[in-house]
Amino acid sequence: MSSASLSQYRLFLFIIMISVITSGCSTISSWFPSEVDETKSWSASKLYAEAKASLNENEYKTAIGLYEKLEARYPHGTYAQQAQLETAYAYYKYEEPESAIAAAERFIKLHPRHEHVDYAYYLRGLITFPPRKSIFEFIFPQDESKRDPNSSLESFNYFNEMVQKFPNSTYSPDAIIRMRYLRNKVSKHELHVAQYYMKREAYIAAADRASYVVEHYKSTPAVSEALLIMVEAYKKLEQPQLATDAQRVYDLNQENFHAEVFYEEEGIIPGIPDWMKPEN
Repeated sequence: MSSASLSQYRLFLFIIMISVITSGCSTISSWFPSEVDETKSWSASKLYAEAKASLNENEYKTAIGLYEKLEARYPHGTYAQQAQLETAYAYYKYEEPESAIAAAERFIKLHPRHEHVDYAYYLRGLITFPPRKSIFEFIFPQDESKRDPNSSLESFNYFNEMVQKFPNSTYSPDAIIRMRYLRNKVSKHELHVAQYYMKREAYIAAADRASYVVEHYKSTPAVSEALLIMVEAYKKLEQPQLATDAQRVYDLNQENFHAEVFYEEEGIIPGIPDWMKPEN
């Protein structure tokens, strides 16, 4: 056998050996699973209790995993229903808003008459509600009303739907306070747009946007400034009667203008509901 043929033969044997070893290791590893699922024999009640305990201890990822195992293994019954709702809360606290919204809406669709379905509606509002300010933001404040108001509008609509459907819900008072804050915030955003138009001497656009604030956001702090923008814009447009009318409305309502409402001052920090906590 020539040296070239011998080299090819050795290479062929080497490839065969590697294939056998790789296949063997794969087979052996299948005999000894790298991770044993200790929950495999747990009952529905055991899975549910452990998931709630993890949730209460802020172990949200663990709780999500246990709730999902519970629903997969025991898809019917009370435990599975509660697991679906509490999974939504766990995703919310784990800062995965899209998964949280999907879980809450799935619960609403599957269990429209559940005793805690009002919480699923309320939770959607919480998930989309602007986050509380950090210490850094209090030291270096930024006007959140200048940001895109779409998320605030979405949160408002979720809370509004909950309040309309469940006016006597435990969560309605909190939702109403949040709605007031969101309404103030969105109206202030509209005010910034009107001010932007004024700076660029687009007086018709400024007057129209300010008028929109007055018409659609009554009883918000933005109304008083919106009226003053209308007065100034109409003067620039040489519309003295309209300017006078806006000034008269401003003068008549000065005492009724509301002060700014800051959500942080309300002192409301939503915690885990009592019915979601483990029993002692």
